Amino acid sequence: MGDRLKDKVAIVTGAGGGIGRGEALALASEGAKVVVNDLGGTVDGSGGSQAAADKVVDEIKAAGGEAAANYDSVATAEGGENIIKTAVDAFGKLDILVNNAGILRDRMVFNMAEEEWDAVIKVHLYGHFHTTKHACALFRQQRSGRIINTSSMSGLGNMGQSNYAAAKEGIVGFTRTVALDMGKYGVTCNAVRPNAGTRMTLSDDMKQAFERSGRGAFVQMMESFKPEDIAPIVVWLASDAAANVNGRTFFAQTGRVSIYSEPVQERMLCKDGAWTIDELFKLMPSTLAQGVRNPALPQAPKE
Repeated sequence: MGDRLKDKVAIVTGAGGGIGRGEALALASEGAKVVVNDLGGTVDGSGGSQAAADKVVDEIKAAGGEAAANYDSVATAEGGENIIKTAVDAFGKLDILVNNAGILRDRMVFNMAEEEWDAVIKVHLYGHFHTTKHACALFRQQRSGRIINTSSMSGLGNMGQSNYAAAKEGIVGFTRTVALDMGKYGVTCNAVRPNAGTRMTLSDDMKQAFERSGRGAFVQMMESFKPEDIAPIVVWLASDAAANVNGRTFFAQTGRVSIYSEPVQERMLCKDGAWTIDELFKLMPSTLAQGVRNPALPQAPKE
């Protein structure tokens, strides 16, 4: 056991397996007391069981750490509040919040049902808000705290995941703004885009689809990216060593961590007064749109 997080209390949502489990175990290994939250549902968010959270709590205790389980859903305001309350009731305070819980309801946008959109937005985007709101009320009073949010590479574009991508990119904007809101209180808020082989990224259906498309090597590559290898950057962001890092987004996978640049304007056209339609039609091809390529070119209809 290390002591970089000694006397700290942490919450990890969706910690019953995969990346969240790795984060909970790693935080505990550095001395944090951990609330392991997990609804115990399937990848699509249905069902529920206490077994997943209880198992991780038992692992932490067996290694000499302290932990408590919580089974609430982050998708509801009441659930988010109860998760924070669990930390205070069990350990008397809260120092670290890792928002990790997530589900998938993949579908091409033209086939997506409203319920499939709502369910993903509720768990990911609302879920981050529901816990962060109540954590920040405590953090503001104590003038300290660490929030680590979970975005995704899918937010940069991935077929069949418009709901997931919207939620995950919303989390990046949420992170930046919470960082500004809470920075003056000594609180930091950062995000991680993890890349790992989990039950969400390597479901049986996805594996079969990759095999059918001749991309079996991709499956093997993803299986080599271990969920627990995301945790070290999360532990660092949760520590006092990262006190000056606020509002930034990081990438993490086995053997690789990186920091993303913030969005910047690449090129600009300026003039006195407003641009006309005719002017932009004339100038855009040779200026702002020069070299711009369509990442998904139109294809001829299949016969």
